[in-house]
Amino acid sequence: MTSAPQLAPVLEVVEYTDPLCPWSWGAEPVLRLLHTTLDGRVRRRRVFCVLFDEDDDPAPDPAAETAWYARYVEDISAHTRSPRAPRITRVAASSWPSSLVAAAAELQGGTVADRVLRRLRETVFVRGEPADTPELALAAAQGVPGLDEERLAADAASAAVRERVRADRAEARRPVPEVRSVAGGSPHPGAAKETPDGAYRYALPTLLLRTPDGAYRAVPGWRPYEAYAEAVGLLCPELTTAPVTLPADRALERHRSLTEPERELLTHGPWPPAGAVRVETGNGPLWLHPEEAGTGRGRPSPR
Repeated sequence: MTSAPQLAPVLEVVEYTDPLCPWSWGAEPVLRLLHTTLDGRVRRRRVFCVLFDEDDDPAPDPAAETAWYARYVEDISAHTRSPRAPRITRVAASSWPSSLVAAAAELQGGTVADRVLRRLRETVFVRGEPADTPELALAAAQGVPGLDEERLAADAASAAVRERVRADRAEARRPVPEVRSVAGGSPHPGAAKETPDGAYRYALPTLLLRTPDGAYRAVPGWRPYEAYAEAVGLLCPELTTAPVTLPADRALERHRSLTEPERELLTHGPWPPAGAVRVETGNGPLWLHPEEAGTGRGRPSPR
């Protein structure tokens, strides 16, 4: 009797993130490259950490807080080269609305979920107005190809999706011991953050790569592609991680919007593709698929 062929090892890639996190926005080029390279060969899961919580105390001086936060985002964009809004109108009041909409979008498939999450990120980092209410979060998703908008609204308001995000928030506050202390070498090395109650949560973004037998590697903070490839290789040497790029037109069709760092990492061939729409931001262009430009969601706030 011949034995059944062995299946390739399963690898789970868990991404701890928040739709409104500036470092997660800055990590999009490398994480998109990783997901494109490993597409169909690993299990992906996002955990929404709720960076801006519902019970956070309001700022005593909202204007001063907004000015500080705008400088903070500008400093991050200087490292990551990711676009920033010419003007940020306010600091997000809560991550819950955008997290609920992002989690609800996952019920409609991975491609739709990726595109909805990207729209949510761009509300603050391109347009300067964070999607921090249910109405703004749902409006950000309007016109996403393949999205059932009525279902999205119903799911985002459901008890099941709220419980999922609540569980995500709790999971993010149980980091593996290895991220309590992290070596430097990056402007954002990603050591776990202490919470007001004396516990810890993952810094964002953090990727946790796990195999079914319990082996894992954590890659916290803002890291180059090679750091993720090395972690994959240590856990699953059979998985090739040579970067996979796409022709410019296919990349824009798939992702719907591309920053300059993403254009450089994710595409090959002549640029820009036919019909691509260039949107100016506070520090470089954002390139939109022509169908995306028609939605108006890529327009930055006025200077």
